[in-house]
Amino acid sequence: MARYTTSVCRQCRREGAKLFLKGAKCYTKKCPVEKRPTPPGQHGIRRRKVSEYGVQLREKQKVRRVYQVLERQFKRYFESAESRPGVTGENLLRLLETRLDNVVFRAGFASSRPQARQMVGHGHFSVNGRSTNIPSYQLRPGDRVQVREGSRNVEAFRFARENLRSANVPEWLGVDATDMSATISALPRRDQMPLELNEQLVVEYYSR
Repeated sequence: MARYTTSVCRQCRREGAKLFLKGAKCYTKKCPVEKRPTPPGQHGIRRRKVSEYGVQLREKQKVRRVYQVLERQFKRYFESAESRPGVTGENLLRLLETRLDNVVFRAGFASSRPQARQMVGHGHFSVNGRSTNIPSYQLRPGDRVQVREGSRNVEAFRFARENLRSANVPEWLGVDATDMSATISALPRRDQMPLELNEQLVVEYYSR
């Protein structure tokens, strides 16, 4: 499984925004975006006018990095979104939001999407009673994600259980802190998905 192995904070600095890839650190003054709000590299401070294509490219990269998806896989998501009825940009975000690793993060079981991806890959979760270790597993309304019983004593999950009730869980997810489970009640609407992402720019990038 391919993955990004360099410092993820460089991605945030490159996009000029917090992508919340380091969990609690992103909310502190230790966050590199707070300390050095310039793109990484020796030419990071240089400013120049960005073309329309550049704006579209940066937004595509931002969305891709928020959900920690590689380029080829992201292109497949776009093609799938384009073939579905409805607004292509919303379809794209909906497909990304209903990935198993994102649902684990949204439900409050993990402090960041990279951590959620790792937890899923280590087999800590089941979907509808069946063990699943594929982070990109696509969930549908009615699916139930649960922390496996043998994993509930892991320190990360004990911490998550204590903070589940205060977690900012979206309306399309129903979370049960007692049995450490989350149920997809409906597909997310656009106002229930990240508002800081401009999916229309991504559509324009791929429609060139």
